[in-house]
Amino acid sequence: MTVLSEWLRENRITEVECVIPDFTGIARGKIVPREKFSEDEGMRLPEVVLVQTVTGEYAQNITPATDPDMVLIPDPNTIRLVPWAKDPVAQVIHDCYKFDGTPVDLSPRYVLRRVLKLYEERGWEPIIAPEMEFYIVDVNRDPDVPLQPPIGRTGRPETGRAAYSIDAVNEFDPLFEDIYDYCEAQNLAIDTLIHEVGACQMEINFLHGNPLELADQVFLFKRTVREAAIRHNMYATFMAKPMENEPGSAMHLHMSVVDKQTGQNVFSNADGSPSEVFLHAIGGMQKYFPEVIAFFAPFVNSYRRLVRYTAAPINVQWGYDNRTCGIRVPHSSPAARRIENRLPGVDCNPYLAIAVTLAAAWLGIMEKQQPSAPLEGDAYGFPFAFPRGLDDAIPVLRGCKPMADVLGERFVNAFCAVKEEEYIEYARVISPWERRHLLLHV
Repeated sequence: MTVLSEWLRENRITEVECVIPDFTGIARGKIVPREKFSEDEGMRLPEVVLVQTVTGEYAQNITPATDPDMVLIPDPNTIRLVPWAKDPVAQVIHDCYKFDGTPVDLSPRYVLRRVLKLYEERGWEPIIAPEMEFYIVDVNRDPDVPLQPPIGRTGRPETGRAAYSIDAVNEFDPLFEDIYDYCEAQNLAIDTLIHEVGACQMEINFLHGNPLELADQVFLFKRTVREAAIRHNMYATFMAKPMENEPGSAMHLHMSVVDKQTGQNVFSNADGSPSEVFLHAIGGMQKYFPEVIAFFAPFVNSYRRLVRYTAAPINVQWGYDNRTCGIRVPHSSPAARRIENRLPGVDCNPYLAIAVTLAAAWLGIMEKQQPSAPLEGDAYGFPFAFPRGLDDAIPVLRGCKPMADVLGERFVNAFCAVKEEEYIEYARVISPWERRHLLLHV
């Protein structure tokens, strides 16, 4: 009996949720009875499942016309309980393969593995720590009605800014107790919880660790928080900009790189000073982040977050402990020297955001890119360094050949095709603003 089979038996599992993340980060897959679950034969799904738009549509001509299946093989390291299920249910993340045993190059999980292999071949191991911001909102059944903060234990919604307020978090203690319990049951390595700047905007940080494991955890965490909120008659949203007059939500990514043989942080020299590798990684981020912003801001709503003076970056300046910059270097010891990518919104696919962050750093290291001087002042006074909307970001990404070489050309073309389809669908929508101001006035 395999370790996975033994785990299912010991936990008396009745059903298994077999899941994969698609381009959006939505969990796709099948739920099968325990006796039908197979580790060896795998499960089949159409390849096109990976490349659905957020509305469930399909871009044209990005998978073969024959609509082939792919084989899903469970990763035994990802087996977890579904803690909110009534009966014992397991969930396991799968990897996607073709029938000849080669990986499906459209799988976000494979794209991250592909980037990690570059570091592995160098004898390095990247370390990642995500920070997840999100909003708790009242139940909203009508998408034309703006979101509102929920009612807490005092019977009143938040009406002002409550950054870092302990009492504001305590308003929703039962919800967060469930979130922590659910995360513990799934071995999700969450760390601190704080109240962010926005009304009922929260942030939960993860402990640093292996990039693939952290991407898996973020993938499951989003689902976990949404599920817990629903059980408390609220919604949790990971939209980048869910409310007009509140700040957006980010997924800041801290990264460092360790030499696997020595255990030393390659961002620091023996004397504790910043290494050339560290500076080249920043140089690569500065060069490539503007070209790959579509991965960090993948939806039309994402760009509403990236505006001046809202604790969100508008360029790729870098600085020490400077939160106005897109690339921040926190104060730390030489052993913990790291780079914080502040561009990604919390709406992005964690596998792809991590892969692209590491890929930009890798390209900078290989090309020996030199960064600008660290900025000591306010980065908001500098011009925008990247496209201001999804429609402009897509062609810029298409033209970034070095990134396509690292991530896979077919994958990048498919991602752009999906984003184009989403933008076209969005552009057809007539908004309430247009009806309010144009209907009878033009």
